[in-house]
Amino acid sequence: MKARTLVVISIAPIAAVLAGCVSYAEKPVLYPVGSPVNPPFVAHAMCIGEANAMYGEAMQQYKLRAQMTGDYHGAEAEALSRDAARRQYDACASSEGYRAVYDR
Repeated sequence: MKARTLVVISIAPIAAVLAGCVSYAEKPVLYPVGSPVNPPFVAHAMCIGEANAMYGEAMQQYKLRAQMTGDYHGAEAEALSRDAARRQYDACASSEGYRAVYDR
């Protein structure tokens, strides 16, 4: 029982860190455009949380609309939710005094 508790305790921080990640493959570079209060890594963490919430909300709204119309497309739901999350991230970054610049 003690070993199981140690495993759970050691995995919990890793799970907490990974829970806040949308994707670091397309992580934008944050350039200050005003006088930001928070450093870029703090602003990024805050904006990732907001983007995750927006992704979930957009997916839920798409599913509700699909129930009314009877027309559900998984790829379209994913694309719309990702776009909503990116717009939310950009809005959050700009409210923090940064401009998000992406590779693509």
